[in-house]
Amino acid sequence: MLVHVVDDDDAMRESLEFLLGSAGFSVRLYDSAKPLLDALDSIASGCILTDVRMPETDGFELLRRVRESSRPVPVIVMTGHGDVPLAVEAMKLGAHDFVEKPFDDEALVALLRSAFKKTAASEPADPGLAEFKTRLSTLSQRERQVLDGLIAGDANKVIAIDLDISPRTVEIYRAKLMSKMRASSLSELVRFAVRAGIA
Repeated sequence: MLVHVVDDDDAMRESLEFLLGSAGFSVRLYDSAKPLLDALDSIASGCILTDVRMPETDGFELLRRVRESSRPVPVIVMTGHGDVPLAVEAMKLGAHDFVEKPFDDEALVALLRSAFKKTAASEPADPGLAEFKTRLSTLSQRERQVLDGLIAGDANKVIAIDLDISPRTVEIYRAKLMSKMRASSLSELVRFAVRAGIA
């Protein structure tokens, strides 16, 4: 299982090489998107783990070029904490998934293993997606409005102003909808929202 790591941060690349190597992955490092894109024709397998914010060619352009090449290589995008709109855009562009920095090591390894498993099985169906859509129908109108604000990347204060309610009330609706949707994190909620076509 080969992971192509693309990040312009030297320390991040070294850290990922150690982490992924320890987890049993083969790792190839790139300090920018250009060397990976130059070698794209020779990449027939593996998974690409790329930062989204890089000089010159960013993670979105890399993702577009990989998709255009029709290579069956899943791409996981790393975003900064709180970059929900970027994560949504990456998923719409065809990213297999995204992970927020700073990330939990075990969660990242699990995400990569999942990407390899789905690619090997060529299993496009996501069993959790139907459940997500069913749960979505249980949200109240106000909970759905708060969900839409969260998916747009708005802070609680912004959602409160838009809906003419207090930030504390937004927090209550947010807690309720997270519970109803059985989402353990905002990133998990966004992931399913994009796959369900509501983001």
